[in-house]
Amino acid sequence: MLNSRNLLSGKGKYLFGFMLLLFITVICAASSVTDGNDFDIARKEVLLRRIGHEILLQSGDSTSRVLPVKKIAENEYQIRFENDLTFQPESLVNTTRRLLAQDPLAGDYIVNVLNSGNSSVAYGYAISKNKKDDIMACLGRVQPRAHYMINIKFKSTGINTTKNKYLLGSLPFLAFVGFIFLRSVKPRRALTHGENTGMYTLGSVLFDAKNRKLTINGKAIDLTGTETRVLLIFALSPNETIERSRLQKEIWEDEGVIVGRSLDMFISKLRKKLEFDPNIKIAVIRGKGYKLEIRA
Repeated sequence: MLNSRNLLSGKGKYLFGFMLLLFITVICAASSVTDGNDFDIARKEVLLRRIGHEILLQSGDSTSRVLPVKKIAENEYQIRFENDLTFQPESLVNTTRRLLAQDPLAGDYIVNVLNSGNSSVAYGYAISKNKKDDIMACLGRVQPRAHYMINIKFKSTGINTTKNKYLLGSLPFLAFVGFIFLRSVKPRRALTHGENTGMYTLGSVLFDAKNRKLTINGKAIDLTGTETRVLLIFALSPNETIERSRLQKEIWEDEGVIVGRSLDMFISKLRKKLEFDPNIKIAVIRGKGYKLEIRA
């Protein structure tokens, strides 16, 4: 009964730790993606306002306002103006291309200049990362003064690519955590046969938990019931620190008896019975508890 409980408790701790790390990783990745997207969107809107500002200057207007940039769809924005203006298509193309080149996610986009009154398209063009795929016309014709709006629609792969980079970047970390988890659980799984038979190999010592006996170099050494229970906890977690409070709880407190120095006494007795094998040692971990150290 103690065997199963300790084993499940140990595995539960590793599983809980692994799930906690996984949860923290996912939250951090999601938070990073969200923060990154918010920053990219805010930066893009500043660049769009800068485009509106330069278009007004090219129209001879240095006093009227560029109205707040409006997001009209997932990847589409609208630049609006307070007053009428005129523009030259070639200057508009060069301005948008120069400023949006500062945004790494604005590789491909379509620009439409609309008449505010009826939303008809007064002028439009498409810009691509590959210049040979650009689409534009009528570059030399100055457009009449009117109340215009400029819609800029971006290709929707930019933000998705950023998310994919974060997710792909987190995979090595998740793989590393999984490796640590499996490696930590492996020693316990290796004890499956021992759990069924009650026999454990600790260095050159054979520990028979069912019959409360140690066999060292062919010599049998009897154990008391309490010594057996203490050593069994160590055998299930070799080379791991066992907290003093855990030993007291599982050995005595669960049976309704609380002890003080009794634990130290049983540890001392076990040390003497294991001293025939120099590769086995019950070490004191100051401020924490004990560890059964087994050197290969």
